[in-house]
This record gives sequence, structure tokens and C-alpha cells, in this order.
Amino acid sequence: MFKSKHPRDIFNEIKWRFDLAKCKIYYIHRGAPGDVKIVEGSTIKNIESSFLVLEGDFEDVYIPYHRIFRIEFDNEIIFEKIRK
Repeated sequence: MFKSKHPRDIFNEIKWRFDLAKCKIYYIHRGAPGDVKIVEGSTIKNIESSFLVLEGDFEDVYIPYHRIFRIEFDNEIIFEKIRK
């Protein structure tokens, strides 16, 4: 279904062929329960070269791609890397 292997490329592929709102993104967030935060694709504001930009409550949130460890699309895991 998806040809890309890097989160940035996967997000771009979904953006142009499907619907980002159908994504669920899991990333390392120090201080969150279990150091994990899960956000919906509908919060994606921009896909930049080094960061995924999410709409925050008060300001934009910049997530480095290396912190993303799972992406689900339509409740199916399309990207996953082992957390250290």
C-alpha cells in the first residue's frame, strides 16, 4: 500500500493520496505517561524536512521524525520501529 519507509515520506504519501486525518501517530514525549504521546493525523499542520508540525493548544508543536515510532493508517500499522 505504502512505498515509503521514512515517516516524513509516509506522511507526504498519505497527504497526496489519502487522508491525514485517518492517521494516528505515536511518538516519544518525555514526561508523558510511559514517555509516549499519541495524536491524531488531523492535528498535522505541516510536514517539514526535519519535523512534523502539529497544531497545539497555544502554539505549534514540532516533533522530530526520529521520535516517531509508530504510524497507523485506518487502524493498520504502516510504520513501526523498535523503541530503545
